[in-house]
Amino acid sequence: MALLMRGALVEYSGAFLGPIPNIVIFQFNPEKLSRTINIPPPPAITPTSRKQKTETGKASAPPTESISVTAQFSAADDLGRGDALSVVPRLFGIAPQLAALEKMVYPPKTPGGLIGAAIDAVGAALGGGAQAATRSVPREKVPTLLFIWGPTRVLPVTLKTMSITEQQFDFLLNPVQAEVSLGLEVASAPPSKDVVANGALTYTNLIKDTQATLNLAKAAVLAVDIIPF
Repeated sequence: MALLMRGALVEYSGAFLGPIPNIVIFQFNPEKLSRTINIPPPPAITPTSRKQKTETGKASAPPTESISVTAQFSAADDLGRGDALSVVPRLFGIAPQLAALEKMVYPPKTPGGLIGAAIDAVGAALGGGAQAATRSVPREKVPTLLFIWGPTRVLPVTLKTMSITEQQFDFLLNPVQAEVSLGLEVASAPPSKDVVANGALTYTNLIKDTQATLNLAKAAVLAVDIIPF
């Protein structure tokens, strides 16, 4: 049986991946992935900008990349297994996957996202409410995500748009089938302190540079077919 790699979105906190990050693995890999390279227009030429271009060699902002995918989720496979994995879909359908996705667009309120919230709640209950189990720690306004699409693309992204179409329901009106359209924006210049994002971007760009070099080798071989002698 051939190995099937699945795409995923991974939310992480701080400079490193936590022990249990918020992860949504695509149950079925999207059939299409649309990528848009947004090229910013060149700035207006002024005496000041002409001087800056001469001094720095830079005239405009770098291009940015946006990605659009449509993911399908269904409880049918897990319900048919009949093992421990079928317990959650029997109770909630695919609502847990959808809830995890939705959490990725809201500002996290506690360290560790979903897991941190649960730990804080339990700790506060055990402490009788007199003393907080943990202190609140300021976090970024939006979650930091990694979009993983095979071994050659690991990109830091932010979720810009999300459209959820719930298509079928169980007797408790839990969704058991849904289609989720995601709009992602690649973080082309993540903060320097974000070690995970910068490492992922460097890794993916290195692979892209290698692939472009391989294409040059192929083009050199095929050049004889397009250059007349």
